[in-house]
Amino acid sequence: AGRFFYQRLVEFMASGPMWAYILAHENAVPLWRSLMGPTKVFRARHSDPDSIRGAYGLTDTRNTTHGSDSPASASREIAFFFPEFDEQRWYEQDEPRLRRGQLYYSAEERVHHVLGPQQAEVT
Repeated sequence: AGRFFYQRLVEFMASGPMWAYILAHENAVPLWRSLMGPTKVFRARHSDPDSIRGAYGLTDTRNTTHGSDSPASASREIAFFFPEFDEQRWYEQDEPRLRRGQLYYSAEERVHHVLGPQQAEVT
């Protein structure tokens, strides 16, 4: 709030559907930021035309995507969008299982699941 672009940004963010995800990878922040491309759409179109912003961005406040700029920002944003998500529990219980086990993505639920020891394949 208070920045010259704030109103335009809020209006764009509220202009249609959006999807929020928690990305799980030890380098999630830099990898996602690389896929998004530069924040400035003009720059993205010229230096990273195959990035999300290079391909789909309209203006700097309508650049189609957002990504946290640090793990601390990610924690704040995860708490905002997913108040029921317990980040500490995830790191203590779920993350080690993710590293050890097979996983599959449920498109219907839009979430990854770790297979249990008795599950040989996804049904």
